[in-house]
Order: sequence, then C-alpha cells, then structure tokens
Amino acid sequence: MGNEKKRIAPYRVPHPGEVLREVIGELTVTELSARLHVSRVTMSKILNCRSAITAEMSLRLAAAFGGSNTFWLEMQNRYDVQKAMEKKLPKIVPFSKAA
Repeated sequence: MGNEKKRIAPYRVPHPGEVLREVIGELTVTELSARLHVSRVTMSKILNCRSAITAEMSLRLAAAFGGSNTFWLEMQNRYDVQKAMEKKLPKIVPFSKAA
C-alpha cells in the first residue's frame, strides 16, 4: 500500500453536464428531455453531473445542437480520465519486453 501514487490532472476538466447546462440556456429539463426523447430523470442526472454521456446520448445531442457526437464523447472521456487520475492506484509492475 505504501507504493500507491495519487496523480493530479494539471487543470480541472468539467463534466459534460456542466457544459450542456450552458448550451441549453433557459431550456428546461422537461423540454430538453422531450426533444431528445429520453426520460426527464436521465436528463437531470446528466445535467447534475451524476451520469455520463453515452454514445447514444452523444448522437442525440449532436442531432439537437449540431456539431459532432465525438465532441461530447471526448469531453466525457477527458472527464473520466481526470477522475481516474485523482484516485490512488497500486504500484503496477510492467511486463518485461519480449526479445
């Protein structure tokens, strides 16, 4: 346990839900969920940073707001990697290279 390292990302990456809240402006959760054909609960979890953007949701967001679905997926991936880097990991012993 003494060999565990905690890595810190150089800057804070926002959850995609935070960005989506800015994108939707005055649109309500109910209106947004209806337009995207998802439950209000699903949309609320994303907007409150309690749920991730899935591949399917990224397609819905791209269709609704324009742009690329990869924008949302890459943002979610960066957020997930940052969260993983903040956790303590045990020391990993690398495999030796095959000759």
